[in-house]
Order: sequence, then C-alpha cells, then structure tokens
Amino acid sequence: VLSSSLPRLVREFVAQNNTSQIKHVIQILSQEFALSQHPHSRKGGLIGLAACSIALGKDSGLYLKELIEPVLTCFNDADSRLRYYACEALYNIVKVARGSVLPHFNVLFDGLSKLAADPDPNVKSGSELLDRLLKDIVTESNQFDLVGFIPLLRERIYSNNQYARQFIISWILVLESVPDINLLDYLPEILDGLFQILGDNSKEIRKMCEVALGEFLKEIKKNPSSVKFAEMANILVIHCQAADDLIQLTAMCWMREFIQLAGRVMLPYSSGILTAVLPCLSYDDRKKNIKEVANVCNQSLMKLVIPEDDELDEAKQSTTLPAEPALEESFSKPEAASSGEPPYHRRSELDITALTPTLSFPCSSERIQVTLNLDGIVQVLDCHLHDTSIGMMTRIAVLKWLYHLYIKTPRKMFRHTDSLFPILLRTLSDESDEVILKDLEVLAEIASSPAGQTEGHGPSDGSDVRPGPVELHVPARAGQLNSSGTKGLECSPSTPTMNSYFYKFMINLLKRFSSERKLLETRGAFIIRQLCLLLNAENIFHSMADILLREEDLKFASTMVHTLNTILLTSSELFQLRNQLKDLKTPESRNLFCCLYRSWCHNPVTTVSLCFLTQNYKHAYDLIQKFGDLEVTVDFLTEVDKLVQLIECPIFTYLRLQLLDVKNNPYLIKALYGLLMLLPQSSAFQLLSHRLQCVPNPELLQTADNTKPSTGFKRASSSNIDYTELLQHFEKVQNKHLEARHQRAGRAEQLDRRVVL
Repeated sequence: VLSSSLPRLVREFVAQNNTSQIKHVIQILSQEFALSQHPHSRKGGLIGLAACSIALGKDSGLYLKELIEPVLTCFNDADSRLRYYACEALYNIVKVARGSVLPHFNVLFDGLSKLAADPDPNVKSGSELLDRLLKDIVTESNQFDLVGFIPLLRERIYSNNQYARQFIISWILVLESVPDINLLDYLPEILDGLFQILGDNSKEIRKMCEVALGEFLKEIKKNPSSVKFAEMANILVIHCQAADDLIQLTAMCWMREFIQLAGRVMLPYSSGILTAVLPCLSYDDRKKNIKEVANVCNQSLMKLVIPEDDELDEAKQSTTLPAEPALEESFSKPEAASSGEPPYHRRSELDITALTPTLSFPCSSERIQVTLNLDGIVQVLDCHLHDTSIGMMTRIAVLKWLYHLYIKTPRKMFRHTDSLFPILLRTLSDESDEVILKDLEVLAEIASSPAGQTEGHGPSDGSDVRPGPVELHVPARAGQLNSSGTKGLECSPSTPTMNSYFYKFMINLLKRFSSERKLLETRGAFIIRQLCLLLNAENIFHSMADILLREEDLKFASTMVHTLNTILLTSSELFQLRNQLKDLKTPESRNLFCCLYRSWCHNPVTTVSLCFLTQNYKHAYDLIQKFGDLEVTVDFLTEVDKLVQLIECPIFTYLRLQLLDVKNNPYLIKALYGLLMLLPQSSAFQLLSHRLQCVPNPELLQTADNTKPSTGFKRASSSNIDYTELLQHFEKVQNKHLEARHQRAGRAEQLDRRVVL
C-alpha cells in the first residue's frame, strides 16, 4: 500500500502546495511506523519515508529534518536488517535531495561514522554506498560548512576503531581534494589525531594516513604564508618523541619543514624541539632515517639563533611570540631527565587550545621580532648533560649548542654560567675524546669571552665545584694572581685578555685532577694540550703554576708539576712557549720562568729539566749538587732516568749541540755528569755515559775562579734573576716534602701497629 498509494498521495499534496498535509504524512510515517516498537512497522516506516522523499522530488529539501531524524534513529537499531533498511532509506533521501542535505551534514556524518564500524557486512556495504554518494555531493557543492564540521571531525578523529579511522581519513582526503575547501586553516585542530591514527595496526590505514599527511605537507610548502606554524609546533614536539618509528619519522620530517619554512617563528618552541630532537642523534643504524632528519632539524634550529638575540631586551618587545607552554615547565628540575620521565606526556586527545598560542603569524618570511627563550633552552641542555644514559652524539650536540649560544648570545649566556660550570667540569671525565674536546671548547670560550668580564656575570666568591675529600688551597683572592703572576699575564703582547672565569676554571680543573687521579693519569695531558690550543698556553702554565705554589697536598703538587713539565717539553702545541723560555730575552719570559720555577720545585728533577730548557746550566748544576741532601727513592731515580731519555729527544737537540762548545758551557757538562753520578748502572747510565764520551777535549772541563765567564753565565746574569733566592726556595720546598713524607710514614707505622694489636 505504501509503495503504490503513498507516492501518489504525496505528489497530490505537492501539487496543491499543501505543506501541512505533507508534514502530517511524514509525522505518521515517523512516529507510528519508523519509531514503532514492532520491527515490521519500523521497516515499513523506513520504506515509506524513502518513498515520500522520492515523491517530493526537489521539494524534499523543505522536509529533510523530518525525513532524516527517524532514519538516523534506526541506525542504532539492534536488528542488523533494520539498520540496513535505514541505510537504504537514507541513501534514497540523500540521492533525491542532493545539495539540500548539506545543512544536515554533521548529523549524517555522525550517523555514517557509526555505521562504518558496524559488524554486519551488509550494513557496512550499504553505508559505503551512502558514504560515496555524500562525498560526491560535497565535492560538487560550494556550500559546505567547514567551520561547523571541524568540531565534529576533531571529536571523531580520536576513535580507536579501525573502520571509523578509515572512514575519517577517507573524508579528510576528500575534503583536501576540493579546491573550494581550505582544510589547511583547520589543520591544528586535527593534526594530533592524524598522528595517532598513523600508529594504527592496520597497514592500509597507516598508508592512507601517510598519504593524507603528505598532501597536507605539500600544501604547506606551497602556501607557507597561510600556515599556523606556531599552533602546531608543540603537537609535533609530542609526536617527535613517539615510540612508533613511523610516527616519529613523519613528525620529525614535519618539524624539519616547519623550522625551514617558518624560521624564527619556531624559536619560542626551541626547548621543546631540542627535547625531542637531541636523543634521536644517538640512534643506531636501525633508526638511521630518524637520526638524519633529526640532525637536519638540530642544525636548522641552531642557525636561527643570531647575535641580535643577545641585544633584544625581553621587556621591550613590541611584538613577541608567547613563551613556551606549561608543558615545558618540567625542565625546571634536572631530575626530570635522569628519572627517565618524558617532559611531554601523551594524551588520548590533545587539548589544542592549551598548547597553542593565541597569536597567528600571517607570513613566515616576514621579519617577526621574537624573543629567544634562552632559559628554557639552557635547562634542556643542562638536563641532557646530567643524564648519564644519553648517547655520545647527543652529548656532543648539547655541547655544540652551548658553544653556539656562548658565541651568538654571550651576554645572556653568562647569566647561566655559574649553574653550567659544575656539569661542564664533570663532563671532562667523559669516556669519549670527542665529547671532551667539545666540552673544552665551551669552557675555553667561557674563560676567554669578553662578556665574562661584564659586571654581575663574574664567578661567585666560592670556587668550589662540589665538595670532595681532596681540596686545593687557593690564594685568598681567588681570581687574582700574585704580583709576579699578574705581571706575566698582562705584559705579554701576544696574550689575549682572559676574563674572571679563566682563573676560576684553572682552579677547578686542578681540583678535578686532585680528586680524580685517574682522570689526571689518563686524560690530564690530553686536556691540558687541547686547552693550550684553545687558549693562551702562557696563561695556562702561569696560572696553574701560581695555584700549585699554594697547594698543600704536596704529593699531588709534585705529580701535577711532573705532568705539566712533560707537556711543556714534549707537546708540539707548546713549541712557541718553549722558544719563549729557551732564551729568556724578554721580561715576560723571565717572569714566566720564575713563576714556573717556584712551582716546579715540588719536583726536583722537573726543576732541573726546566733549567735545561731555559739554558740555566749553572743553576742546574747547583741544583744537582743539592740532590745529595735529598732522599733518593726509586721514583726519584726513575724520573732521572726519564730525563736522560728526554735529553736524547729532538726537543733538546740544541743542548746536545752546545756540548761541542765546551769552553762556553762547562756547567752544562758538569750538570750532565752530576746526573750520571746519581744514576745506578743502568741503560740510562750507559746512554748518558756514551753521550758524554762524545764531548771533545775533556781537559777543558777544568774551571778555576779566574776562568773567563761563559756566554751562558753572562746571559743568566744579565737577566736580573736572583738565582740564590730561587735556590733557597728550592731547598725550602724540598724540606716541606721531606717533612710530609716522614709524616706519612709515621701514620703508616701507627696504622700497622693498630693492625698488629
């Protein structure tokens, strides 16, 4: 009856323009049939509503609300056959109404999204037909209400059902393809959901989502001026830390494009970006693609920091990007990194409004004045340095960032130097030489930057890095050398100005060596040699000698002096300094010699080698004469042995050639014979003995009081160096060492007695 009489009746009412009767018919079909408790009645009502719509033709648009609502209600029916009939009925209604259904698109979409996940294959098949019809209508029309649809899309995009996700992605792809619909404006609303769908277990859905994201990225590259980069920055930061490789790689590729396209607009989000990017730099070959993209992101972001960032005053910014959102506040505690908790936490649905700034940026290429969030960046870098689990490449990248920031924004960076200094010193104990090299570059920049002298940025009064069992006793006025030391630092025209952190660095470096003897043994020479390349070698030796002069741990002082002396005599980096000391022609070189000598007295053999280097042969002979009063130990003889080996090295070629001039270098020969007499019958004894046998005319070794002074003696006398006072200082220092050895021996004896008792 419905299929034959109803259409004729409705057409008559249409012809009469009797809208009240038409609504009455639709109401009866809805209330008494489609919404009936009886399944057969509901089926008849659905067929009747479809027939009524067909009969109405183009006028069906006037009654769509009344026609659609009961059909959509049947979408939730427990009977799968009725759901199928409802789908079929709605298909017919939509087919007749075409573009008129667009004002009701949200309710249709909502209903279809539920049918897309229907377990019945027939219902699902019917919904797919309806879905394709609706997509055709949207594609053909220019009346689609995108603004009204986005909230629903944002809600549905977080569905975990595979079929619902597939349905959502298919619609996004359709909307992207419509020229009149600019979905890019609303990308921040759905981007997080898209990345979550990208992690679906279904390969097909992942592929569809990849395509959708790829299309969006192409559009972003074509129209960067209309992209809301800032509103999506933190979304990418979150997904760049995803456990899923595909999500992480895709998000990282987006981040790379954002940094390159948006430029300095991304600077306020730097700390979050670094949190996501830095760990990826230590990935192995299994994640090589992610590592490579992360490296590009890191390099591109670093280039955005410019010297002007050091001049901008945050309080005077007329147009600034907002500071990074609250998500990054977790960086305020270094423990966050070491505890392994990510600073950004995933949510099932991202609160976009909480993450994104309210400002938008109309053009990425426009010169926008932004404030560099240096505090946030430094906190992130500091956390990564404290985290011992991070890889070598990440640590290197962190140190490169710190160096770059000290170069580009030194004034602002020195506000953080006191907090960074301890961890930078601890990093010197790293297992990797590359990490230590980068760390030394940062420390050298801190020690030499003119910004370090700026008022208010100097080192704190205390020079302690951390408490330890071994303490260096430094001068009362830390940061200042004694009168002779200061003169040596300031008078040399080749010496660059060192800031107040330089002396603090030297003090704390020696503390580190004192508390970690293994570091001194394995890396001490390497560290000092590199510092001599990065900073001024004269400054380094002058300041270390001055500090060691006041060191109360005499054993450490002796070891440290021996290390410094070996570096001085053997390292190619110290060639210029050796030449400066060799002749003692200038007041600066003589001042340096005296400073080194006083500390070198902690080790008798090194003191003699310093005299050999500076051609003070008579004083070397006088020192060796004093060796008879010293306690000759195995270690002492070993050092003499090493000195003999050193004399045979290229560094002392000039000394060996001076042996040919016996007349002018009698004390050199006497000093060497003195060393020979100290040595037992060993290979070193044989080596030095053979060397001395090559000296011509042994008779000329005889010297008398009326002998004409040698050239070397004249040079020493004219230098105004008080060698008598230096010799007295040597005796004083050695007496201290002797007393200290006796004290150690006494304590050891007492300990042995306690053990016996």
